[in-house]
Amino acid sequence: MRVVIVDDGYDDYDTERSIVAAVGADIALRPCRGEPDAVADAIRDADAVLVRESPLTASAIAGAPKLKGIVRYGIGVDNIDGQAAARRHIYVANVPDYGTEDVADHAMALLLAVARRVLTRDAFVRRGGWYSGTGEDMYRLAGKTLGLIGYGRIAQALERRMRGFGVERVLVYDPHASLPSGAAASLEEVCREADYISLHAPLTPETRHILDADRLRLMKRTAIIVNTSRGGLVDEAALAAAMGEGRLFGAGLDVLDPEPPSPDNPLLKLPSVVLSDHTAWYSAESVAELQRKAAEEVVRILSGKPPVHWVNRWPEV
Repeated sequence: MRVVIVDDGYDDYDTERSIVAAVGADIALRPCRGEPDAVADAIRDADAVLVRESPLTASAIAGAPKLKGIVRYGIGVDNIDGQAAARRHIYVANVPDYGTEDVADHAMALLLAVARRVLTRDAFVRRGGWYSGTGEDMYRLAGKTLGLIGYGRIAQALERRMRGFGVERVLVYDPHASLPSGAAASLEEVCREADYISLHAPLTPETRHILDADRLRLMKRTAIIVNTSRGGLVDEAALAAAMGEGRLFGAGLDVLDPEPPSPDNPLLKLPSVVLSDHTAWYSAESVAELQRKAAEEVVRILSGKPPVHWVNRWPEV
């Protein structure tokens, strides 16, 4: 049996090789760099696929007659046509339980960098400046309201951190989760009342641009937006306009739409926006955990068992 990896980027794949060898499978590393035609060619002889960002389209899946499963290195599966796979009873799985603490740390770091103006003060000092005073507005975190859009593992980990910084209230919008008493709120309430809004929702047709121009207008002028989930959750043109007009304090963004951003993306020119390169998930520990858990899901599939984190479910007979 053959397991095809269609995206490279890790130091080695010894973990995957050792794990899938237990079911008599080998690993073929065939980097496709996000090219759909290259993916289709790469997986023709695959029994299972491991993927990061490259698209697994319906046509690519149709051209892989032996395919039994697709496992995403990570959480989001918006680059995989899960319905096309389900029609052929091909499992699609992800790894939602890795890197939780790392992403929450990164979200917290982005929020603090924006709130404390870390980048602009750093740039000022490097230009030879020094001003211990009120050059830029800043507001303390203690006593404020945190708004969470989505309430999975990462959102809850961020909430724990923010409570340590003294936030007084937490509002959550997530119609699919069981929420703490008193936390449930409508999306509009979160936008109106929260001082800090952090996004933790999957990207779906329903959640695309969940923060659009109308919802951005509801927010406080002192509000900060943090996104470590998917760039498509935010209408970037509307966000740039709101920031440029001084209607928001700032934003910390680890994800953009598209990625990498085009050089003319207006968010790149705004000093109140702190950016990172979709790296919130990363730590040495999270990479090892992710590679191991993804390979273990492949082994379950190739052994004739459903994966633990099966995301394109069809009725079981």
